[in-house]
Amino acid sequence: MFEKIDEMYERKRKVEMGGGDERIAAQHNRGKLTARERISLLLDPDTFVELQPFVKHRATNFGMDKLDAPGEGVVTGYGKINGRLVYLFAQDFTVFGGALGEMHAKKIANIMDLAAKNGAPVIGLNDSGGARIQEGVVSLDGYGHIFYRNSIYSGVIPQISVILGPCAGGAVYSPAITDFVFMVEKTSQMFITGPKVIETVTGEKISSEDLGGASVHSAISGNAHFTAATEEEVLLQVRNLLSFLPQNYREEPPVKAYSGDEGDWLEELIDLVPVAGTKVYDVKKVLEKIVDHGEFLEVQPDFARNIVVGFGRIDGQSVGLIANQPKVMAGGLDIDSSDKLARFIRTCDCYNIPLITFVDVTGFFPGINQEHGGIIRHGAKILFAYSEATVPKISVITRKAYGGAYVALNSKAIGADVVYAWPNAEIAVMGPEGAANVIFARDIEQSADPVATRQAKIAEYRERFANPYVAAENGMVDDVIDPRETRKYLKRSLEMLRNKEERRPSKKHGNIPL
Repeated sequence: MFEKIDEMYERKRKVEMGGGDERIAAQHNRGKLTARERISLLLDPDTFVELQPFVKHRATNFGMDKLDAPGEGVVTGYGKINGRLVYLFAQDFTVFGGALGEMHAKKIANIMDLAAKNGAPVIGLNDSGGARIQEGVVSLDGYGHIFYRNSIYSGVIPQISVILGPCAGGAVYSPAITDFVFMVEKTSQMFITGPKVIETVTGEKISSEDLGGASVHSAISGNAHFTAATEEEVLLQVRNLLSFLPQNYREEPPVKAYSGDEGDWLEELIDLVPVAGTKVYDVKKVLEKIVDHGEFLEVQPDFARNIVVGFGRIDGQSVGLIANQPKVMAGGLDIDSSDKLARFIRTCDCYNIPLITFVDVTGFFPGINQEHGGIIRHGAKILFAYSEATVPKISVITRKAYGGAYVALNSKAIGADVVYAWPNAEIAVMGPEGAANVIFARDIEQSADPVATRQAKIAEYRERFANPYVAAENGMVDDVIDPRETRKYLKRSLEMLRNKEERRPSKKHGNIPL
């Protein structure tokens, strides 16, 4: 028996060595960790349990029958993060460059199935050269099995992709379907076709980093949600994100015991938000005052910066926060911000995270490029996402709420449970300046002093219509509140809505305007 046990340990040792000392050293020389080092950093100490370490490929072409691939180039198993169960796979770049083959894919599919059956998040640590060409079409079939599971388990369990090296070709579609994508600066890349193929086909020359690096996907394409300078930082970000999420769609988000200094009276809000609608401010500072301990985890901070989305806690409860950013494009909504916002709303709704929206919006951003680019279709995604969401939905109108953008940003008409407004809020079809030009055009034109008349008419319109009380009189605003009491009202509303239940008509699924 002891001989058999010794043989087992020896076999496991060979698997754990992956591609061997030389390739491990090469991985380190690239500034990258190995698959097992990454797992050790990500999980709570001594909680990882490996599954299927002895799986082998079945390929025989191109001399593959003579080549060994320890662990089949991917480490799979389960463990704990913050004491909670997670499943994961980590591609091993030291074995065939982490290339995906038939059995490699089966290991990943198995771990995804276990995660879904047991209602726990699945995390993919991606570091792969792509499909294993020597295995031909069965490697592509392997990707298909993974994509299918990404799709059918979407909204069932949180799915997280961490890009820690190259991710090219069809491999990028798995991360694209998952809920959150993390990338490491200067190390991670994602693209459908690499620089060499692009140069051959189009004649364009570009580096891998400029084509699909972390900075590109975090700021331009919007494919990445979080980035960091090192692998260690990225893995810590994953742990932090999971602290806001439930294990699956049937559970509520975790509640973190709260005993902080934030009271129910926030004097600083008076100075942070100027009354004049034309003056800019940083809405992130407002959010940091509202949430527990000032801890706001922003999602996609560099993409579509005119809208701010992210996670925080109020009195220990996880919430999804949404706010217009007056510092960028006056907080107006455009194509990219519409996509970013709609996706975040749906993610929170999947996982029972209440939504709180801070509204300060002049409207949808005008322009030929926006219209021809489909702002109608993209903006409609916001309306669809808010209307479809059944989680508690609260809005706070801090300054401007004009036109269709007011309706889109969680108004009562599309399903908001509670809407608050600050006393300086302006809720109207359009801003007083534009409205005066339309309504009082003849009076202004025929006046002896058109400039003075226009200013008087603007003031008249603002007093009569552009204030929160007209909306409140018509039931579109539940209460006008002192800005300094915003946190108190949010706490009470969240408590009141804790047992909210809401059903939608029976159907296969809605048809969101993609």
